[in-house]
Amino acid sequence: MAPGFGSADLFRMIGSFALVLAIMAALLWALRRLQSRMITQNSGRRMQIIESLSIGPRQKIALIRVGEQEVMVGITASQITALAQLPQHTASPNSHASSLQNELSQLSASLSATGDPHVQ
Repeated sequence: MAPGFGSADLFRMIGSFALVLAIMAALLWALRRLQSRMITQNSGRRMQIIESLSIGPRQKIALIRVGEQEVMVGITASQITALAQLPQHTASPNSHASSLQNELSQLSASLSATGDPHVQ
């Protein structure tokens, strides 16, 4: 061993390291438990974000379910705007993606028809 570094110091370091690992494991367990509790509490909420798509810096489009109705909204740093209301139906997650893609292409077509310079 190096001079000035005794076996008591080594045991103290190993003990401290084990204590830090135990605290990290306890925090991980607590966070997982808290997360599962929050998921079960959120299942009763009436509003859910089904899907969101980033379209630029600090800009996104989101498909939101409010009760039984689905609404597509545009979100920027300063405002939220309703873009479209989707028909009520129970659909699979794959059809949500295709309906979001259809709505986006319709929105892009309508914006390019109006001559919006931001649409390519």
